[in-house]
Amino acid sequence: MEFLTHNLAPIMFAGLICFLLVGFPVAFSLGACGLFFAFIGIELNVLPEALLQAVPLRIFGIMQNDTLLAIPFFTLMGLILERSGMAEDLLDTIGQLFGPIRGGLALAVIFVGALLAATTGVVAASVISMGLISLPIMLRYGYDRRLAAGVIAASGTLAQIIPPSLVLIIIADQMGRSVGDMYKGAFLPGLMLTGFYALYVILLAIFKPQWVPAIPPEARTLRDENGKSGVTSLLVLTGICVAASMYVAKNMAALHTWWSGETVERVALDETIVVAMCFGVALAFVVASVNKITRLGLLSKAAERVTFVLIPPLLLIFLVLGTIFLGVATPTEGGAMGALGAGIMAIIRGRLSFSLLKQAVTTTTKLSCFVVFILVGATMFGLTFQGVDGPLWVEHLLTGLPGGQLGFLIVVNIMVFFLAFFLDFFELSFIVVPLLAPVANKLGIDLIWFGVLLAVNMQTSFMHPPFGFALFYLRSVAPAKEYLDKVTKKMIAPVTTPQIYWGAIPFLVIQLMMVGLIIAFPGIVSSGLDKAEVYDLDKVRMEMEATMPDAAGAPEATDPTAGMEGASAAPGDAAAPAADDPLKALQDSMANEKK
Repeated sequence: MEFLTHNLAPIMFAGLICFLLVGFPVAFSLGACGLFFAFIGIELNVLPEALLQAVPLRIFGIMQNDTLLAIPFFTLMGLILERSGMAEDLLDTIGQLFGPIRGGLALAVIFVGALLAATTGVVAASVISMGLISLPIMLRYGYDRRLAAGVIAASGTLAQIIPPSLVLIIIADQMGRSVGDMYKGAFLPGLMLTGFYALYVILLAIFKPQWVPAIPPEARTLRDENGKSGVTSLLVLTGICVAASMYVAKNMAALHTWWSGETVERVALDETIVVAMCFGVALAFVVASVNKITRLGLLSKAAERVTFVLIPPLLLIFLVLGTIFLGVATPTEGGAMGALGAGIMAIIRGRLSFSLLKQAVTTTTKLSCFVVFILVGATMFGLTFQGVDGPLWVEHLLTGLPGGQLGFLIVVNIMVFFLAFFLDFFELSFIVVPLLAPVANKLGIDLIWFGVLLAVNMQTSFMHPPFGFALFYLRSVAPAKEYLDKVTKKMIAPVTTPQIYWGAIPFLVIQLMMVGLIIAFPGIVSSGLDKAEVYDLDKVRMEMEATMPDAAGAPEATDPTAGMEGASAAPGDAAAPAADDPLKALQDSMANEKK
């Protein structure tokens, strides 16, 4: 009994692992484990009974948490866009655009995967959509099956790290940090990861061209009436818009100064990127619209189609993220605006129906209930774990590691990597993150940076053979038997499960490389964050002393008590001296603001 009393926290954690390995649902495993060990702790006089009275208050606190409202809003936005045919149009258009070059279809999948990640935020929707649409096309034109499966699964998992990611919302909530700051920190790593995927495909096109063939000329439908591809027109339009975006980015501080009326010397990198790209995208849409209305014929068929298919989702992405980054809207408000914008886009496209809306709302409700139930169970587990000094046990376990911060980061990332074999990102976020965040904070690690690092690491949970969920999603839509292709009239061999697993491994290695780069170069995350203003107290003191009147030259007080130190006066007496030192008050105010 003495051993049980002194080691209840590690026994409780081991008990949770046993619950999960049995296969009991995660939400109920957390709640049941918390209640069971709470009863044991009360019987052993380790846990006070009064602690359980906090359970209803915590559950009501979950229901009143405005931050969690962003989850159903962003999910609904993504499902409406995905089910209204946006993914199909994007893949078809971008595939035709990049198809004539080797590896073009794979590059199109990566690019569209990044766009879907920034609109859906749900891995399952992205992987299944691209698996149904692009996998048959890639198999039709002779792509290597391992590469085709890997690039679809990896591109779908970009929804984990590219804002507005559901993972980042939950991690920010569990760490007690701003969702907007977490989005800013993850923006650049998400773009870098997309670039690394594309670089891998480009290298394969150079060294293994037979794996990534170009589509044949007869399959290229995106041509003008004269038979030309129209790429030149698209390149000219792209060049003009890129130049305009770069000009806006270069003069972003001046633009902010003009807009706010106050001098702005520096603008955060992520905000600069989003606003500049939003301006370039809007310019392209205006030019294409004017050309179509006036029938000037300045743009080719390819340029018009790419613009009208690509610009609306891009504008929606930049509108949502831009309002969040600029501080105009909270993530919850941005998600609501995104869901409304997705509905308007579906209406304009003529794709919004009652059945589509019903399916989207039903799926959103299921996912939101899933998240809330896990959070309620995690709250029960966390309350009991705190009552038996579990966080203290974890802190002693992790702060005693050799190597300080680096040793802690290496051990934690290895642990999360292996836990991701068995737990998905929701479970990791609710179980592991609350235990690791206090230790990281005590070691002086920035929690926004730490949260983005964990999000990139948790992304591997979707790609782990044989338990990766993205691999399961792709397996459910990949052809399991030989079938007749409708276009080429040839028999296409099936995609086997080992091919899917082997195709995921190179992209899993790229994700782990990204984890290492974030640890080695922290500026990848922190460059997007607003730097806190640092006050030089000595300089402030000198300025105040220079502006304060000289005591020697002050007029003599008529009240004989005015010069007495510590003299008191009536509360309403105007001649009473200030009770506090104004300089000390300013220093205290700055210290509180810094905290």
